[in-house]
Amino acid sequence: MGHEVRSENLYVNRFDPVLSIDERMTYYKESYDASKVSEEMERLVNSDALVLIFPTWWFGFPAILKGWFDRVWAPTVAYDHADDYGPIKPKLNNLKKAFVVTTLGAPWWVDHIILRRPIKRTLRFALLGACARKCKLKFLSFYKCESVDSARKYKQIRKIESELTKFFGNNATYAAHEESNVIIQEDKV
Repeated sequence: MGHEVRSENLYVNRFDPVLSIDERMTYYKESYDASKVSEEMERLVNSDALVLIFPTWWFGFPAILKGWFDRVWAPTVAYDHADDYGPIKPKLNNLKKAFVVTTLGAPWWVDHIILRRPIKRTLRFALLGACARKCKLKFLSFYKCESVDSARKYKQIRKIESELTKFFGNNATYAAHEESNVIIQEDKV
């Protein structure tokens, strides 16, 4: 059985990352105001795998991606609040795999040793750990990417392709482009 693959670019789609006051005011209500992001929420809820490709800015998510998490991974969709406001209850039980590719301008040791991989920790523990506990995470970081020559870019693309095959299986087909967009499509069996 195959999968439908949907490629989205938050910038091209002009996704608004700003959590509105109305949305924020409904975070602890019975129903979150999803009126402006209902399509994105529906795609998230129906996804069994997620591939995120983004640059790391100041050891954090780009603002547009952070806004996507704030607005789309919202209460009543990605999780429910506990009655006593204790630990939240995950709702993305269908999300089984998350594959992440990010680039950084910094060398590896700053991310690993000094800052202890803040993006990976946030994804693993705060987002997936709270909302999709059974989700398996594969995280690829490419360092010192301020200027990358063709040989290094080719090597990075081959690494992404190799890891995609390992993570999604041999039936997965994909194309990696020079712009670092990765499209995954599983063959119909």
